[in-house]
Amino acid sequence: MTSSGVSPAARSAWTTPQIAVLGLVVLAGVVARLALLPTRGLAGDIDQFIVWVHHISLNGLGNAYDQNLTFGPVMAFVWAVIGAADPAFRTITNGSDPAVSAIMKLPASLADIATGLLVAYALRARPRWAIVGAASILLHPAVIDVSAWWGQYESIYLLTALGAVLLAGSGHNGWAAAAIALSLLTKPQALVLLPPFAAWFWATGGWRGLARAAAIGGGVILLLWLPFVPAGGPLNYLRNIGEYQGEIFNVLSVRAWNSWWLVQEAVAGGAFVRDDSAILGPLTLRHVGYGLAGLLELAIAAAIVQRPTTRTLILGLTASVLVFFAFATQMHERYAFGALVFLALLVEKPAARWLSIAFGVVFTLNLLAAIPPTPEIGALLPVTGPLGIVGSITILAITAAAMRWLVATPPGPGAAPSPRGP
Repeated sequence: MTSSGVSPAARSAWTTPQIAVLGLVVLAGVVARLALLPTRGLAGDIDQFIVWVHHISLNGLGNAYDQNLTFGPVMAFVWAVIGAADPAFRTITNGSDPAVSAIMKLPASLADIATGLLVAYALRARPRWAIVGAASILLHPAVIDVSAWWGQYESIYLLTALGAVLLAGSGHNGWAAAAIALSLLTKPQALVLLPPFAAWFWATGGWRGLARAAAIGGGVILLLWLPFVPAGGPLNYLRNIGEYQGEIFNVLSVRAWNSWWLVQEAVAGGAFVRDDSAILGPLTLRHVGYGLAGLLELAIAAAIVQRPTTRTLILGLTASVLVFFAFATQMHERYAFGALVFLALLVEKPAARWLSIAFGVVFTLNLLAAIPPTPEIGALLPVTGPLGIVGSITILAITAAAMRWLVATPPGPGAAPSPRGP
């Protein structure tokens, strides 16, 4: 067995028609994104991103966090490049110009394409499934919606996270630690990926392996933060995150269909409910949410430590994303995006296909209901009411199914231990 779990004899050679089909899938994905790039999409967020680029263009990269920037240094670097490439950002402060909106959305769409190709590469031993895996990223309506229409940057932090999975599965834990550090420095949502990777590093390298991974990841983090230290960037970043958590998005669920959406439906008819309301002494609903997610994270980590295989790492990452989405407060509708990416790596497995299809449907409906592209779709798919209740229950069932599959998975064909495994 190789680290990908496929024996050399079982590998299939790519035929010319298969290469052509993959090329058509990539072309279709590119065309779909090009059509949406100039649209306004999620105008409020796009305008906010442009304001941040404008500030960096005028004041320099090192002063990026003098404003209320809530993304890590990787995105600050990306926006600095955008600002340097187009001097117009020194005066532009909104996305009313379609060309400006297109430029702002371009990094996420490029990351989509790279992610789809990386999935195909990971599954290259099975050409048919490599094509299916790439299509499940490049042509998925939810992926296109989040990146090319909304202009959100989920796909950028998940691209490096996907690279970390492939590096870890092939025995390159040091490089995997560097890649996951890049993911963490892109968006704070990558924090949910740390427990599975920490369990993997421990299981495959013991405490020395975990310490080595932590040192490498810490070194990458320190290196990328250096340009921002003189202006107090790291502390300003933490302050900005705290402000968003404590004052702006301090609600149970920000239109995410999950356990807390059910609570909001029950007590407020779908209206927002503060998550910092005390329920017992200093204990708040936010603490309850993080406590539930934390307990389930321990179960995920334990499963990976007991069975340190490529498959359990992927399943653990999928479950971690779903657990936080389902039980932590302040979840936005798009924060479960990572489950689509990680499940694409397991597309050969019938259970993964069914799980991916079920999740993809409810996730897409949640996105369309939360931010309808047209008034007609908004009327057809109301985010509150019976649809949101059924969607939330379905998400909880999918999360439970992913957890059950993770803890019940024995090592075997298709899930070979890393070359550095114990």
